[in-house]
Amino acid sequence: MAVTLSEEERARYARQIILKEIGGAGQRRIKRATVAMIGAGGIGSPAAAYLAGAGVGRLVIIDDDRVDTSNLQRQILFDTADVGGSKAQRAAEAVRRRNPHVDVVALDDRITVANAATLLAGADVVLDGCDNFATRLIVADAALALRLPLVSAAVGQFEGQLATYRGWESDKPCYRCLVGAAPDRDEGTCAEQGILGPVTGILGSMAALEAIRAVTPFGEDSAGRLTLVDLLDLRFRTIRVAKDPACPGCRAASAQ
Repeated sequence: MAVTLSEEERARYARQIILKEIGGAGQRRIKRATVAMIGAGGIGSPAAAYLAGAGVGRLVIIDDDRVDTSNLQRQILFDTADVGGSKAQRAAEAVRRRNPHVDVVALDDRITVANAATLLAGADVVLDGCDNFATRLIVADAALALRLPLVSAAVGQFEGQLATYRGWESDKPCYRCLVGAAPDRDEGTCAEQGILGPVTGILGSMAALEAIRAVTPFGEDSAGRLTLVDLLDLRFRTIRVAKDPACPGCRAASAQ
């Protein structure tokens, strides 16, 4: 079915439609797209806000957590009245207020190996902003098996990292090409290590940008590059992630 933009939508998105890299065709691709977002927290909140602002057609928010008072310092979709409520549901309500043209689905679920394929079914892009390594591996494996571009962002204290993975392609790595054979990791949480709120805002905004780039390509393809952000000293560094020729995940996905 052909996707059209209403007069109100053309006015709403005028500042990005005028960009030659987006245009009307790109805006229609954004409207057709479904983005599955893992986590509605520090990364997911700004990402959802900017994806809604950009006019993504369908946004699936997956998070089984509840809003806590300590979240309000950085999770910009929530306010004091949301404390105790479902993050997925309250985030969806905020997105609907921001843009009624976005079809928002709130899934109050924890993504697991057993349900990942079901939760991500129908997506065009997966944006992972979860806060633990085990879940990132589950999301990465499911996105690879489904051949869905994965935008993965993580933060800690004053630092963050961001990358897009398409490991089923012959020259692009998957997440496991970066982290190896899933060793146990002793990761500190934000509650243990601390986090400055704007750090999550910057990484969440960058993740939204990369999700839009995956839907309607512009600029240089960012897949296969890892961006490291040090906001204590305001430094950005980008490194190439090599495809691991022995990676079983990439081999299995390529053979499908």
